[in-house]
Amino acid sequence: MSGPPDGSMSGPPGGPVGGPTGGPSSASVSGRAGGSVRGGSDPAAGPLRAAACELVDIGVTIRKAAGHATAALTDGALLRALPQAPSAGYLAHRALLRAITNGAGLGYALTGGPLGTLAAKLGGMAGAESLAVRVLATSLRLRIAAVALDHPELSTDPMLGRLIEAAAADRDLEAVRALRALLKDRGAVRALSALAPVFGEVLALRALLDENPLNDDTAWLIATGKGYATADPITGMSNRMVAVLDTGEGAARRVELSAAESARLSPQGSLLGFLRNISVVGTAGRVLIQSVAGLDGAVRHVVQAPGMRAGRLDGESPQDLLGAFSSAVLDSSPYSRALAKAIDDYGLPQGAELALIGHSAGGAAIMNLAQDAEFCARYTVTHAVAVGSPVDFKRPADPRTWVASVTNQHDIVPTLDGQGAGTCFDLHPDWYVVDYFDATHLFPLCHSIEHYIANIADDLPEARRRIDGRLGPFRGQVVRSQAYRLSDRAPRPAGSPFLTVPTYAMNGIELPIRCHNGSGLTAYFAADPAGAAALLEGTGFGPAVQIAGRALVALHASWDRRTSAGGYRELHLGIVVPGPWRSRSPRVWLDLLRGADRRRSGSFLAGSVIDAAALGAVAPRLWGGEPYLVPLEFELTTGYARVAVGGLDDRLLTLSGVLGPWLPVSDRDLVGYARGAEGGALRACVRTRGLGRLHPVPRLRLAVAPGSAHPLARRLRELGLDGARPLLCLSATARQTLRDAAVPLPNP
Repeated sequence: MSGPPDGSMSGPPGGPVGGPTGGPSSASVSGRAGGSVRGGSDPAAGPLRAAACELVDIGVTIRKAAGHATAALTDGALLRALPQAPSAGYLAHRALLRAITNGAGLGYALTGGPLGTLAAKLGGMAGAESLAVRVLATSLRLRIAAVALDHPELSTDPMLGRLIEAAAADRDLEAVRALRALLKDRGAVRALSALAPVFGEVLALRALLDENPLNDDTAWLIATGKGYATADPITGMSNRMVAVLDTGEGAARRVELSAAESARLSPQGSLLGFLRNISVVGTAGRVLIQSVAGLDGAVRHVVQAPGMRAGRLDGESPQDLLGAFSSAVLDSSPYSRALAKAIDDYGLPQGAELALIGHSAGGAAIMNLAQDAEFCARYTVTHAVAVGSPVDFKRPADPRTWVASVTNQHDIVPTLDGQGAGTCFDLHPDWYVVDYFDATHLFPLCHSIEHYIANIADDLPEARRRIDGRLGPFRGQVVRSQAYRLSDRAPRPAGSPFLTVPTYAMNGIELPIRCHNGSGLTAYFAADPAGAAALLEGTGFGPAVQIAGRALVALHASWDRRTSAGGYRELHLGIVVPGPWRSRSPRVWLDLLRGADRRRSGSFLAGSVIDAAALGAVAPRLWGGEPYLVPLEFELTTGYARVAVGGLDDRLLTLSGVLGPWLPVSDRDLVGYARGAEGGALRACVRTRGLGRLHPVPRLRLAVAPGSAHPLARRLRELGLDGARPLLCLSATARQTLRDAAVPLPNP
């Protein structure tokens, strides 16, 4: 975005060209060492920028003089000399004080040192200004005027003109009113698009002239071009305070593009080919690395980095909004670190020639790589091309790296470092800088990679030829392509650490069954004690745990959507018992709260249903007995549950209704007992992880089909549960589970 301070134009002109929508745009080529293309060719813009640059030098000199005067005023030696020559010392102090506080001189110009800095902040809060600030404000106004020659809408549009004039005149209330009117009339997108060419200058003016001392340093940096904006120009909040929230060492893993995406990749190396590849990869958290066989037979490599991924902050991808911000304002970010790891994984030899191409946040990330001395010691970064990126204050570690920057003057993103179309500084005389505009002023359309591709292909032929010429060694057949998905940090193994356990095979099923995503509901009922006793007779378990003289029965249903054995639904009917080898225990209620590894109590299986035939062979070893293979429906939300067993024509039971209020609890492990196939008893455990909910007053109802002769329906009727409401329910809409084979126990 930088250009020559004198605006001189030499060499062959680019001439007027048409924008992608048919509107005119213009470009001219300057005679700098690096070369540039700057949109607009009004001859009056050059002298305005030159005058603005000269005023910056004057303002910096004035501030230095004020710093010397402030240092002299607070010099301890001068203060100690006062008693020896009070008259002369008084006159010297008065002269110095007048020099840095007189509005007709340096203005309120205290600066430098703890005392000067504090006094300057207090003065700024009171509205006092220094001569240096007024000079820089004039420089910014000249920069705005220069841009307005190429963008006449900035002065002819009454709403834009009103806002810019109020900001330049330090009329805060009027500026706020003008901005509100502009936003109301145009909306935020159109308003920012219209202001984009002078966005940095308007913000810097407001920051210089307002009474907020926190944004003064940022305004000074933008106005003088001495560095990127370290803080928000409006509030003064440090950009680094926001950027450091984007933490992570960066990680990359190989992914395969779809067949359709692979077919759209360019088979030949070229600027437009690489940019179109970035469009193909998209802003989905992926990057592309390719190897190109040049015409000289040498194989070189190209990294292609897309811009920011749209949507909310996800805390995982370095291409989200926070990642884009940190890439712009920091020298190293998770995005650039993840890129480096992708390149290392790609397997390049030491010193391999590498070209880095990036759009938007990807451009900032590849420039961070280019300025990483350690990275450049491993690889030879020959080219860095940033499109639509805020990279003005990034410099490659290797001086041999050729850098090109392409920016649209109505694209706000490249101005986020404080330098836009109005800059009067030649920040990079050795770069090739293309700063242009076309008829499409609307952001974010003008920021999209597709729009930049159209501009470069149709509107900027000279710039395209220049960049393609420098990329000549990379113009050849693509011999290898590999996509990577980047993340802020290395993803932990799926289900780790809970589901990371040793496994073994049983009847073709890998055990334990690991459920990564499931939900479950356990409803406790007060059942007929005689019916429960009949079901427990001869098992060695019992009597059932009772509540108010009734037997406690549990009906557990779950939908394990994604498991190591596939998805399935299940339902189990169990009578709660104290456990083997004890007929009663006064502490059974506390025991029910323990984890599965320390719990004696559990539910004696009275019947179970599954809907997955694939588990039929191993089900007796998991649950005990022979589960029935029956269709099962399961629906669970935070406030409603519905479980239906059987098809429409042979429905066995339905449990449905409102769950009611809840209390947060951890999801409870499950312990079940059953008869073994060869006698004896089996103990089965399901360990769970997830947020559970305890519903103390559920309004569900269990309905058993009256005409069903199914054993499960018959047992529910024997327990007196047809039409019953549960005492309480435990639900978990999202959980993980580990289910191993049941363990044989000696007869109780």
